[in-house]
Amino acid sequence: MGPTILDVRPLGFPWETVDPFLFCVHHKDGYPSGNGRLGLEKAALAGRNLGMDFSAKSGFSMYHGHMVPGFPRHPHRGFETVSIARRGFIDHSDSLGATARFGQGDVQWMTAGRGIVHSEMFPLLETETDNPLEMFQIWLNLPSASKMVEPHFSMLWSETIPSRTTRDDAGKSTTVTVVAGTLDDAVAPAPPPHSWASDPRADVAIWTVAMEPGATWAMPPAAPGTGRTIYFFAGGSLGIAGRKFEKGVAVRVDPQRAVAIENGDEVSELVILGGRAIGEPVAQEGPFVMNTRTEILEAFADFRETGFGGWPWKNDAPVHEPGAGRFAVHANGRREERS
Repeated sequence: MGPTILDVRPLGFPWETVDPFLFCVHHKDGYPSGNGRLGLEKAALAGRNLGMDFSAKSGFSMYHGHMVPGFPRHPHRGFETVSIARRGFIDHSDSLGATARFGQGDVQWMTAGRGIVHSEMFPLLETETDNPLEMFQIWLNLPSASKMVEPHFSMLWSETIPSRTTRDDAGKSTTVTVVAGTLDDAVAPAPPPHSWASDPRADVAIWTVAMEPGATWAMPPAAPGTGRTIYFFAGGSLGIAGRKFEKGVAVRVDPQRAVAIENGDEVSELVILGGRAIGEPVAQEGPFVMNTRTEILEAFADFRETGFGGWPWKNDAPVHEPGAGRFAVHANGRREERS
């Protein structure tokens, strides 16, 4: 039997992933108090290249936002976005008329399919205190048979996402939150119907892991033919299958083995991504992911002609009322409310 550790790479921006994933981005921003209009005043934005600010100046970036940070309207086709909002909030609006505010552990799973335009803004709700934001956005590919399905999003509210805490022989805990897939008796909420993750043979797993200092955990093996990568993004040091790593690495492991993970003397946090490869050609340009260059050109032409349904909102970066709370309105008018 070969080695348990198959590959080790540094974490960049975005993180490198393997089929069926396209990439993962970790946003962690320490936004200051807001101006009462869910953004920042000009004085707080001095010296930034607004509209394209990935500087992390003073501990945060504005990304493509001008007053409210975030990502104003932009198109997608041919893949899925999985947005895990760990801290702060995200205001979603799209070309189908759907909209949402989610955060504090909620996950939005969006199938772009044949084409959708959406915005993802980060409203700064607090006017007297800071507005920290932390999120992961994972791009999950679609097989060719599903690339042109109807767009759809599902809300996985934090209250519905299972987690499991285990304690080792020394009483140290490891907590795994199961966004996709299963772990022991923990079964994640259903992904969108046309997702690669909706096929049980795909064995897709998206887990976030928090380990106490000194904790040990045996990650169970995956189904045959599944890939699995451990992203060690926060903490000090970590032992994986007997090798020591400092934070900031992606470790691809043999999925057929249980993998011994031993934490160092700080709290450590991991993201674990796994799944069976789709195994098809990938052609990607900007926001479109298809199988051929011809299909990419068709995507651009379709977007120019149709706008993927137009844009029903008053501006490119809509945000909701400060007191709106967590909610979602789907394209069919179905409304979900959370406290």
